[in-house]
Amino acid sequence: MALTRLVLTDFRNHRDTILTVGTGFVVLAGDNGAGKTNVLEAVSLLAPGRGLRRAPLTEMARQGGSGGFGVAAQLDGEVEIGTGTQPTAPERRIVRVNGATAAATSLGEWLTVLWLTPAMDRLFAEPASERRRFLDRLALALVPSHAHHSARYEAAMRERNRLLGAEEPADPDWLTALEARMAEHGAAIDAARRTTVAQLSERLVAQPEGPFARAGLAIEGDDATDLAQRLRIGRSRDTAAGRTLTGPHRQDLAVTHLGKGQAAHLCSTGEQKALLLAIVLAHAELVADRTGRAPILLLDEVAAHLDPARRAALFERLAGRGQVWMTGTEPALFAEAGAAIRLTVHDGAIHPA
Repeated sequence: MALTRLVLTDFRNHRDTILTVGTGFVVLAGDNGAGKTNVLEAVSLLAPGRGLRRAPLTEMARQGGSGGFGVAAQLDGEVEIGTGTQPTAPERRIVRVNGATAAATSLGEWLTVLWLTPAMDRLFAEPASERRRFLDRLALALVPSHAHHSARYEAAMRERNRLLGAEEPADPDWLTALEARMAEHGAAIDAARRTTVAQLSERLVAQPEGPFARAGLAIEGDDATDLAQRLRIGRSRDTAAGRTLTGPHRQDLAVTHLGKGQAAHLCSTGEQKALLLAIVLAHAELVADRTGRAPILLLDEVAAHLDPARRAALFERLAGRGQVWMTGTEPALFAEAGAAIRLTVHDGAIHPA
């Protein structure tokens, strides 16, 4: 599905913004700080998770506003979804589907939203936890239950860590039960990640050399084999470390520039951005093919560091791939985009370009 109408109320610097859009390209142009990325963030909140900035809810409410915020959308004129907070409970997220309260994880039943932001350019230099989070976003788009298993696994691990760190000896039967739960959900997490990497790798390797780098993907680190047993054996070690040292939460996503045979973290900044763009584009195509539903793509400042030929190649590849939201400081960056809804953003106000 695509968004046909988006309403922002007291969200970031948008007091009361209403956008009517269609399928295809939606281009938001304006100066830095105008509120372009805020629109993308609002769209990203209409999918499971904390959005493309992963910011606290209290930071999203407009300064000088009521203290709460709202993001609402109409999908293909049939479904209405929304999320936000109330001024009386600014840290509690509310989600509604067709007016009825729903769980945030249920948003994945209606929308798949993928994004690429300038902050992600550092992905290959960041700690492994950032690449795991990136991989989990990729997996979630293909395996909606991934969010459920991840939440259950994390909850069981936190409880196990708490018991191991307590002054009183932990109940071994309770530890065994928690470890069994971690093994169950850990196996599902590991399977979803490996399936995603295998399917995405097949698509990336098959792509011809062109304007975007070809990326090789692999999962490094621990898996879920015999996890319950390994957790039981490692209790003393984990107690000393103050955390669980075994399980899929220790995995990393390894990325290689296939054309150069070089690990991504050793590549130049431009090459790393090209690798990341190649992964996101291939993943969007994979999701559309596997699910029959094109994801909504949010590309923040994606054209800023591309030469005209690569920009044209990007727009050509994205054409007909569903709804794509793009931002940039200069409208000229999107001259090759062809037919698009072009909007100008200025201080939280949006006008036709």
